[in-house]
Amino acid sequence: MAEQTTPFLTQEAYDRLQAELDDLSTRGREEIAKRIESAREEGDLKENGGYHAAKDEQGKMEARIRTLQHILKEAQVGEAPTSHGVVEPGTVVTAIVAGDDERFLLGSREIAAGVDMDVRSESSPLGAAIMGLKVNESTSYTAPNGLEISVTITNVETFTG
Repeated sequence: MAEQTTPFLTQEAYDRLQAELDDLSTRGREEIAKRIESAREEGDLKENGGYHAAKDEQGKMEARIRTLQHILKEAQVGEAPTSHGVVEPGTVVTAIVAGDDERFLLGSREIAAGVDMDVRSESSPLGAAIMGLKVNESTSYTAPNGLEISVTITNVETFTG
């Protein structure tokens, strides 16, 4: 299993996630409770589609709340690191991956909200393999399907959002 890394968040991303958590934990929970109660009052729960849909939505919302709590508790908050040509969380990496040019942010999808850019987790097989590499360095990693994938870093930039 891959080593767990601390997620990196900009202050803006942290504040946005905290606001989402606060909203889901208060208004979101109140609204779903009202919908469940209203559907429950309709009678037989076995065949009550509205009740089951509301319970399903409640489960998804609670899972998102747990995810947000974990991210916010574990996150390292600050400015994206200034690139010094070394792959690290929060940098934009350009690489040749299995012969294809790819450009992506290494870090959390939560950082890149509103930015049209691919994101790769630093704990993914690719992310873990390239962490700490410099421009023009190469490595390979084993993909989940068992294939050995070659990677060459061609550029590392500061993420500007």
